[in-house]
Amino acid sequence: MMGTMRLVQESVASGDVDAAMEYIKHIKFPKLLFKPIRMAYYMLQSNLALASDDLGKAEDNIRKSLQTNSTLAGDMKGSNLMQLGFIELRKGNAKQARLHLIEAVKIGIPDNESLAATYLQLCSMEIQRQNYRVAKEYFKKAKQAKPKNEEIVKQIQLLEKQIPRLPG
Repeated sequence: MMGTMRLVQESVASGDVDAAMEYIKHIKFPKLLFKPIRMAYYMLQSNLALASDDLGKAEDNIRKSLQTNSTLAGDMKGSNLMQLGFIELRKGNAKQARLHLIEAVKIGIPDNESLAATYLQLCSMEIQRQNYRVAKEYFKKAKQAKPKNEEIVKQIQLLEKQIPRLPG
């Protein structure tokens, strides 16, 4: 019922991605896993596919994770939608990506780093659409998330200089 997912989780936590990939290959029947664990399994598969730049496989796995409909894994749905939005964005489908990211924010993203990254992405998408008032709101929400990640903080600092120059 839990399979080797416990071993996968321990490997990922210790930073040994190669071992995690080996353990995941041993799971032959993911549909036999408990729903929250199955949801995590497909999300992990999607992450591994993203790492190898296989966007089609990553999207398929994240959609399977969303279809699991586990009531115990409510926090994961927002994260799954966020990841699906970023996959759509990498595929060049900005309209669908925007919808997924907005839905992810509405459902809830558990950690501040991901939430800030999502708001920053939505901000840049609204700037491209020349919807500056909404872009400023998303930027304000990204700052309110108070991320600690260096890369996200640098993006906020860079945008902080440009946002006041926007009309509206």
